[in-house]
Amino acid sequence: MSAKPPSSFGRARPSTPAGPAAPAPVVRVAAVQMASGPKVSANLNEARRLIAKAAADGAQLVALPEYFAIMGMHETDKVKVREADGKGPIQQFLADTAREHKIWLIGGSIPLESADPKKVRNSCLVYDDKGRRVARYDKIHLFGFNMGDEQYSEERTIEHGDSVQVVDVPFGRIGLSICYDLRFPELYRAMKDVDLIVVPSAFTETTGKAHWETLIRARAIENLAYVLAPAQGGYHLNGRETHGDSMIVDPWGVVLDRLPRGSGVVSAGINPAYLKRLRQSLPALKHRVLHRI
Repeated sequence: MSAKPPSSFGRARPSTPAGPAAPAPVVRVAAVQMASGPKVSANLNEARRLIAKAAADGAQLVALPEYFAIMGMHETDKVKVREADGKGPIQQFLADTAREHKIWLIGGSIPLESADPKKVRNSCLVYDDKGRRVARYDKIHLFGFNMGDEQYSEERTIEHGDSVQVVDVPFGRIGLSICYDLRFPELYRAMKDVDLIVVPSAFTETTGKAHWETLIRARAIENLAYVLAPAQGGYHLNGRETHGDSMIVDPWGVVLDRLPRGSGVVSAGINPAYLKRLRQSLPALKHRVLHRI
């Protein structure tokens, strides 16, 4: 018989032996869903609108999806608009928007220069509420898929990253990942104990329909962490269809909010006290054995 989690965010749940819920500061986070196109300026305008909506609803941290600034007509289009690390209109947009709304802002992924002039780094950037960049994660696992007429090979235009990135913020530790990384649980184990995992994505409709929710909830459950998953969701001008279903999942695997398709925002509360009680009630992270062998 499965144990039930401690109560969270006012939901009616029985308490565990750890005791009833205690008052704790709850941080509101939001995931932005888009269906980006090939024009950077139009995508930034849509991102600006949705970030403003999330901030107006009280979000203190907002995350954008993978490729929020460009979903080109061709895979090489992102190489044409790549930016040098630390400068460029997309990075300036992220810094200015975070500062304007006084929020922590995660730029799902943008194309940054790589050592290979024909490729980019697919980079997730984190800005604090003063508009200062505090973290960069370069996507490690590159998507490859070949099923009939549907084919993808990110290694043709993307240079993979090679380091795990965790950033400490005032309300916890955040582990950074991007899309296809979701299929590699060892990445999240390497983050150690994180409070929130962020997975900006552009899952295809084919793979997303089959695996997206299962993988998101699995990463939350096995790491006893919240997962914030902003996604591309809809039909794109290049003919691609992305799955969407942006969601926020709690450490027990409960979906707190979701948006199946189209542009919009999902939001929920991150409760540090609930997370602590849950890890005390089910100390699975301390029960790990194989990492010591």
